[in-house]
Amino acid sequence: MNKVSLVVSDVDGTLVTGSKVLTPRAIATVERLHARGIGFSICSSRPPFGLRMLIEPLHLALPFGGYNGGTIVTPDFSVVEQKLVPPEAARTAVEMFRANAIDCWLFVGNEWVILNPEGSHVAHETRTVQTPPTVVPRFTEAHLAGAGKIVGPNDDYDLIARLVAKLGSALAGRANVARSQPYYCDVVPPGIDKGRLIVLLSERLGVPRQEILVLGDMENDLEMFGAAGFSVAMGNAAEAVKQAASAVTLSNDEDGFAVAIERHVLGD
Repeated sequence: MNKVSLVVSDVDGTLVTGSKVLTPRAIATVERLHARGIGFSICSSRPPFGLRMLIEPLHLALPFGGYNGGTIVTPDFSVVEQKLVPPEAARTAVEMFRANAIDCWLFVGNEWVILNPEGSHVAHETRTVQTPPTVVPRFTEAHLAGAGKIVGPNDDYDLIARLVAKLGSALAGRANVARSQPYYCDVVPPGIDKGRLIVLLSERLGVPRQEILVLGDMENDLEMFGAAGFSVAMGNAAEAVKQAASAVTLSNDEDGFAVAIERHVLGD
């Protein structure tokens, strides 16, 4: 790119390592962006509260996105934009997950609500968002009406891929469905994807989208790729994501984020 005025990164699989760690090189690279007056933000499938541990080390100052862009907040967690999954779509998603023997989660406000504390990836998600789940005996109408995101976790990657297709068809026009990790099927509000944060920041900052560089690794990053001027896929990215990107970097466990910024933005 001839000029980069803003960088927006996915988090899991991109900005942090497989152990959910920000490396010193990644932190230093973002510091260099700030020093050059280049904006930096993040967009993740995590809930906004699950991103709070990144705010201080990265000195985040711009709005950032949680729930795949369904909720956009400032670093003090003031809501800029927020949409919820329609209750009927939430009910359908929960029923379809249950029919496929998947213990799904509902993210409601500042809580993630689950039925089975021993279920797949519960311990993993607890470490990731650094917040324990709220365990309930059943999902209530209030839970269904307040869901910012619904997640179906399972280590059968083929099953998750099939469910993305099935739910995408069943919820067409009522919700968006995508994988945020090979083992997570995410259901978010209709018309919501990570590209929304790119559009919002472009408008707010007066930065042409052609001057925005984005990084990601999964299918739910593709709309962000399409909204920006330059896209970088991680070395660990799905093949379809690599094919859609402007460039490919090293994996998230090889400081691929920092390598990409150094090469395509800082000119190292």
